[in-house]
Amino acid sequence: LMDSVLDVGASLVNMYAVARALVPADREHRFGHGKAEALAGLAQSAFISGSALFLVAEAGQRLMEPQPIIRDGIGISVMVLSIFLTMGLVIFQRQVVKRTHSTAISADSMHYRGDILANLGVIVALVLAGNFGWIRADAIIALLVAAYILFGAWGIVKNALDQLMDRELPEAQRERIRDIAMAHEDVDDVHDLRTRSSGIQTFIQFHLELDGELSLSKAHEIADDVEAEIQSAFPGAEVIIHQDPAGLEEWQPNFAN
Repeated sequence: LMDSVLDVGASLVNMYAVARALVPADREHRFGHGKAEALAGLAQSAFISGSALFLVAEAGQRLMEPQPIIRDGIGISVMVLSIFLTMGLVIFQRQVVKRTHSTAISADSMHYRGDILANLGVIVALVLAGNFGWIRADAIIALLVAAYILFGAWGIVKNALDQLMDRELPEAQRERIRDIAMAHEDVDDVHDLRTRSSGIQTFIQFHLELDGELSLSKAHEIADDVEAEIQSAFPGAEVIIHQDPAGLEEWQPNFAN
């Protein structure tokens, strides 16, 4: 019962974080509220890491002091039903994560995958103990489940910290942005490309090098065309483009490419 209460509590926190992250930008938060998801991901990671460490402690005690596992037909039936229901939720969450790359939902999904593995581990341990007398099976399986949960929690922490520290998008996506911009016939070059993500929101900014003889209106039109193409490839992205005359000498950091 307590585990179920904690599950619901963690999911409610995530639901609030996702809702908060979707709140439009306002006067005090002009880049939006997307980083609420990263903060929720860190909180969820701490929660599931604590659960994993609790499993490690329990498993260690069971290894040192093995105890017989009592079979409970009703309990097993409830666990099997819980596994199937939770699997349905995890499959749905995985589809949402694929579409939105939501850190909070990914963390919640990791949490429920841990629950599935823990319940499966109990069932496997019952079979091994009942049929082969392996009374330490539950402890060993618990350690394996804990290791999986901790590994997954670290992945969520890394992703959340990347967002909070404004890590660049993957190089393949950056190359795609460059290719889209360079595909316009009036664009000479692209430099100072900077990208980041905040929740499900992507931010892209760069300098376009254009013919210095172009009128301001024409340069603006070209930038608008490039922006539209990028937003078509990255739906919902906020794109900021600065236009430079081609060949203009200006200082750039050595990583600005």
